[in-house]
Amino acid sequence: MPIRLVVIDDHPMVRSGVRAELESSGADLVVLGEAADVEGAIAACRELRPDVALLDVHLPGGNGGGGAEVAASCQDIEGLRFLALSVSDAPEDVVQVIRAGARGYVTKSISTADLVEAIARVAGGDAAFSPRLAGFVLDAFGTGEVSAADDELDLLSAREQEVMRLIARGYTYKEVASELFISIKTVETHVSSVLRKLQLSNRNELTRWAVQRHIV
Repeated sequence: MPIRLVVIDDHPMVRSGVRAELESSGADLVVLGEAADVEGAIAACRELRPDVALLDVHLPGGNGGGGAEVAASCQDIEGLRFLALSVSDAPEDVVQVIRAGARGYVTKSISTADLVEAIARVAGGDAAFSPRLAGFVLDAFGTGEVSAADDELDLLSAREQEVMRLIARGYTYKEVASELFISIKTVETHVSSVLRKLQLSNRNELTRWAVQRHIV
């Protein structure tokens, strides 16, 4: 089944541009509809029941809460996940919409291929962040449980720890490979090893593990 989407943005050209890029990407995606404000976004999500809603954080209408208000108002819709897609990279915007329930946050400078990957990750239950934005979330939600991680970190090689930290910050496999000057296949191998050693199932659990221990 294709991933079903709703595109939420108050600028018609942005909505049409995102829709055109996604529909021409060749990915297994289908855009069910669009919305331009808080009320329209909530109505579209409830009526269309998408798998993922691409959500601008600054939206008119509602009670002034923008994208965060939409995410918070739709938490009862089974299977729906929000991916914020915004021009803003302000820490307060990132933290606010994640706190409201969004599973990821990417900026509008993202490439089509990386956006498709982020959508797939969020649809699959993982987190997705543009590089460096994840740090705002880690800072906001970290618990400072550093000591609990010592023994578990000893299970990982130095390279695996480098890969783990970048993945937990929201870097794609391609970005990790570029950052560490290794191949994407090698990144995949390291991630699989990290997940196995830490007894985790996916990137989302890895990010949560790192956040809880405040080690990223």
